[in-house]
Amino acid sequence: MLSKDNVAILEKFDFDITPVGVKFLTKPPDGLERLGVNLALCEMLRKAQEGNAFFADASNHTCEAGQYVLGQADISEPFVSGAFGAGLEIFEAPRSASRLYLHLPKIDKGVVKYVAFAPLDLLRFDPDLLILMADAHQTEIILRAMSYRSGNIWVSKSSPAIGCAWIYSYPFLTGELNYVVTGLGHGMKRRNLFPEGRQLISIPFDLIPSLLQTLQEMTWVLPAYKPDGPAFVGQVLEELGIPLPKQDK
Repeated sequence: MLSKDNVAILEKFDFDITPVGVKFLTKPPDGLERLGVNLALCEMLRKAQEGNAFFADASNHTCEAGQYVLGQADISEPFVSGAFGAGLEIFEAPRSASRLYLHLPKIDKGVVKYVAFAPLDLLRFDPDLLILMADAHQTEIILRAMSYRSGNIWVSKSSPAIGCAWIYSYPFLTGELNYVVTGLGHGMKRRNLFPEGRQLISIPFDLIPSLLQTLQEMTWVLPAYKPDGPAFVGQVLEELGIPLPKQDK
């Protein structure tokens, strides 16, 4: 369970849009009220970012895609055939749009009956996902923290439509952090949900503790990024016996 001490490091980022915890459940959660309106899955994230804690069930969804990626419903024929994606002109033809469903990560039926959302200051459950909205500077720190000990590369996965699959299902199923650039996915863009050009970062439960710990230990702004960065780089090269690169005159 995350404590206030654990997540306090996130306050250092001074996010202008609060982080949100998400939990998948088979029973209604204690201490949270059911969402009183019907929304798309991506809209539920926005509502939580606005300071609301709640849970939603299948009947709260207004977008069939959200129910599909959570394993709460099958996708209907106009979607999976590609007719809808082609009709929206996201894809050239149904044959192109139908390929989308070959790639979408989807949680099995029965795993998720309810989804709980809470902004960071109202988080009272152990989240399955921690979702951050970050600018490029903040994202660089977060991604570097993920590879600081492991050396793992950074990978962003998304698709022209049904971007919710890559924010919710993919990190939960794979245990991999994923980030998508706002303004690229169809559903969230047409609903004008988020500022464009930000990174929507989804961190699965098994990576959250190590990320928070690493953020407390590593240097956030690297010496090479500071005004005297060139001198620092030169010093490191000299200490390692590496010839300094020649400067253009």
